[in-house]
Amino acid sequence: MHNKGKPQPDRYGAPTPGKVTVTSGKDIEYVDYKDVESLRRMMTPNGKIYGRKRLGTNARQQRMVASAVKRARFLGLLPFTSATI
Repeated sequence: MHNKGKPQPDRYGAPTPGKVTVTSGKDIEYVDYKDVESLRRMMTPNGKIYGRKRLGTNARQQRMVASAVKRARFLGLLPFTSATI
């Protein structure tokens, strides 16, 4: 029995990853570096960025996530390590 219309839950009960990118008015995909709460969910408590499998992103989106996190760190919106909290 297979439901074509409904998404199947993950086999091991892990939550499905949220949407990482945002689409602008001109249909350009980007990751907002000012959205600190969503960027914080993409990082470990120690400050490392999660991998592609954990986030459910493709290579292009993962590069955008890394750039957004690094930009937010440089501007002081995110800490570099957990020692600065």
